[in-house]
Amino acid sequence: MNATAQPAALPTRTRVAIVGAGPTGLALALTLATEGVDFVLLDRLAEGANTSRAAVVHARTLEVLDELGAAAPLVEEGLKVEEFAVRDGARKLLTVPFGALPTAYPYTLMLEQYKTEALLLARLRELGGDVHRPYEVESLAQDADGVTLTLTGGQTLRADYAVGADGMHSSVREAAGIGFSGSAYEESFVLADVEMDWAPGPNEVSLTFGTAGLTVVAPLPGGHYRIVATCAEAPAEPELRFLQRLLDERLPDQARAHRVTWSSRFRIHHRVADSYRVGRLLLAGDAAHVHSPAGGQGMNTGIQDGVALGRAIAAARVEEYESRRRPIAAEVVAFTDRMTKIATTRNPILRAARNTMLPCVGRIPAVRNKLARRLAELDYR
Repeated sequence: MNATAQPAALPTRTRVAIVGAGPTGLALALTLATEGVDFVLLDRLAEGANTSRAAVVHARTLEVLDELGAAAPLVEEGLKVEEFAVRDGARKLLTVPFGALPTAYPYTLMLEQYKTEALLLARLRELGGDVHRPYEVESLAQDADGVTLTLTGGQTLRADYAVGADGMHSSVREAAGIGFSGSAYEESFVLADVEMDWAPGPNEVSLTFGTAGLTVVAPLPGGHYRIVATCAEAPAEPELRFLQRLLDERLPDQARAHRVTWSSRFRIHHRVADSYRVGRLLLAGDAAHVHSPAGGQGMNTGIQDGVALGRAIAAARVEEYESRRRPIAAEVVAFTDRMTKIATTRNPILRAARNTMLPCVGRIPAVRNKLARRLAELDYR
């Protein structure tokens, strides 16, 4: 199927109905297509989103996508970054190098989410699959033999399994009656892609501590940079003047923004679904876990969920999916929450201890390697 082909008419029966065609749903569909398992991939949007909330593709994600023939196009389009730096203002406290990681992908790949989705969709079409749009799920009802999905307009789809890859406000999770335990961070998060002069340059992802909040600056392909920052109350669409004030306050004399190509404000929760499965309803990605953007773990964990679930379904071992993936999500949520709290503490004693300790532990190769493996998600093989 070529990139411009339209999907066939929506069938009335399939083995797996996937609700949501973001990175998680696409990864699940790719896995099922590779395994020869029939599926229908649904999305409520008329076309794929062209925004770029996630921008980091870690080594473990590239490993699993390579097994699906989908990693090479991402690597070709993305920007390889081999260092993660932790700073307090202009002072570098800790450097985490990725170059020695035991993987074929010893780096962090920077690539906007919408490009990642487009490349995964292109690979899915090569395998004969596609996304059915726009279809919104109005209700789901399961019985002993399967699930009936009722879609906008009254159409129905019968499936052996329905998978919620439909984000934090998942209709599948709601239909399954699964709790979503956790809470929200008090701060809002600013997200922006900008053209700017950045003193550390394009060879590192920087996480900067500060009493005003956490600030991440990461290079993107084409000379742009991604800014992620906590903020007590950010505007809905942060503009250049606001962003420059934020940069001057937190990263003085290091950054000069010239143009904003895209920006947004959002709030982040740290939550894990109480269960990943109720009968024939299953969850993956943000429908199952959400957390701080610190470390760029979210999309990566979701893609790996999709691949693991696809293989479990193909092997008729669905019962093993939750026991394998939910502990990983709980660990990721705890890890990113610790990173966020350490980065944003306003306690002067804790800040001083943090800034004294990190350069010391950063001199220990085993500690640097452990952090690199954790960020790259290689510990979740």
